[in-house]
Amino acid sequence: MTSPAHDFAMRAKALDDADPLRDYPSRFLGSDNPQIIAYLDGNSLGRPLRATADRLTSFVTDAWGGRLIRGWDEQWFDLPLTIGDRIGAAVLGAAAGQTTIGDSTTVLLYKIARGALARRGERTEIVLDRDNFPTDRYLLEAIATELGLTLRWIEPEFTGGVTAQQVADAVSDRTALVVLSHVAYRSGYLLDAPAICTVVHDAGAVLLLDLCHSAGAVELELDSWAVDYAVGCTYKYLNGGPGAPAFGYVNAAHLDDFTQPIWGWMGRESPFEMAQGYVPAQGIRRVISGTPAIVGMLPIQDTLNLIEEVGMAAVRAKSIALTEFALELVRAWLLPLGVAVSSPTDPARRGGHVTIDHPQFKELTARLWQRGVIPDFRPPQGIRIGLSPLSTTYTEVLAGISAIRDELTTR
Repeated sequence: MTSPAHDFAMRAKALDDADPLRDYPSRFLGSDNPQIIAYLDGNSLGRPLRATADRLTSFVTDAWGGRLIRGWDEQWFDLPLTIGDRIGAAVLGAAAGQTTIGDSTTVLLYKIARGALARRGERTEIVLDRDNFPTDRYLLEAIATELGLTLRWIEPEFTGGVTAQQVADAVSDRTALVVLSHVAYRSGYLLDAPAICTVVHDAGAVLLLDLCHSAGAVELELDSWAVDYAVGCTYKYLNGGPGAPAFGYVNAAHLDDFTQPIWGWMGRESPFEMAQGYVPAQGIRRVISGTPAIVGMLPIQDTLNLIEEVGMAAVRAKSIALTEFALELVRAWLLPLGVAVSSPTDPARRGGHVTIDHPQFKELTARLWQRGVIPDFRPPQGIRIGLSPLSTTYTEVLAGISAIRDELTTR
């Protein structure tokens, strides 16, 4: 008779063998590093692609070193819009001319939230939730103070997220802006974005989605859902590297009169005329402020190449399969040890990561890192298992959760 552990090992191998994306993990640096048994933090920082190392080297020697400042005229000036359009088409479900790259998520969130609120008329409230990512909460507190607005807080379930009914209960004719994360950073809860868009619009307000834990993990249809605004980072599932610039989306319906508060020369009409007075550029370029972080944009293109090859439907299918396998292992091995699942069990309401809780997880995370198993810890006592579909194998998931079990049973 085979043991349950042996059965799971056979299952993991069979899943890897049958995986339509089985050839992609080997394209990432570190996939063959024997010191990393399981990387379970792709929802926090994605692995670099091997192609990215070549791209960066080529850029330094050829584009930067060879073309020097001529690169601005030849490619760099339009690169934020070129990559923005590629992200829009491959990842966001957004037509061209609505997405740009630049700044950090925090700065872009500020610019787009302020731009949205500039159109608020007499409305005085911003709706957000207590479980949103800290930068979102802090930033909106600052904006509310700056503009004299009121924050209306939603209290989501600890293991879930914001529902359309909760939004309906919170919005009113005083609501100017609703700001929510499409996938909750802790629980992984996936919003019903189309339903929430309808609720927000019926109240006469606009919706800004944080896509940091969505982009590259779940399918998005910003245009067809009629999302008004969105921001997201590129260093998670898009593998842009630490500090890679964020993206911002402004629906075409709002672009003509969109005005953001950080007026910089690169967002001005005809910036190289160096004219007096600020006149916003036409279209999405008006979201840009200063000189774009060209080097930081380079790695994103390699992940976009992969997503364009396979399509987001295949990426999402593997994401669901990975998290389902992880939950199967958690139920078999970890629930009997006092671990609780703090993520939705319905894959239709779950993003690309699973959070599990246990009182020992803070100290246990450090021990896991030492043995080459790398999840991340989120207070008060949660481990996030972040499974990036293009770079993660089922065998890796098995090794990671097996190590968590071992740490819980040997201490």
